[in-house]
Amino acid sequence: MGISAQLDAAGVGIVHHFAGGVYAKETHIPAGVKLTQHIHSFDHLSSLASGSVLLRAGGFVESLKGPAAIEIKAGVEHEVEALTDAIWFCIWPSDETDPDKIDAELIK
Repeated sequence: MGISAQLDAAGVGIVHHFAGGVYAKETHIPAGVKLTQHIHSFDHLSSLASGSVLLRAGGFVESLKGPAAIEIKAGVEHEVEALTDAIWFCIWPSDETDPDKIDAELIK
């Protein structure tokens, strides 16, 4: 099962936003669901719009309650686990505007 099918099966919803060379991935994460560990090639901002999550990144664990904004450094493996229903944004500079291609550009 591919990652999109796994996310769909877990009830995760994704909305893509593109504007002026900036991409934001809006992810709706049901309570108890974990977005698996992954790495990006460059620094980016993440924002917890609502809910509570555990962020595991670079060997540390942080509990966050929305609203909150954090920086994820390039090369740092990280994952997000929703403690409650949560809305999580990842924000990157990108000229790509195709939702089917954006993850290949951003995720190692």
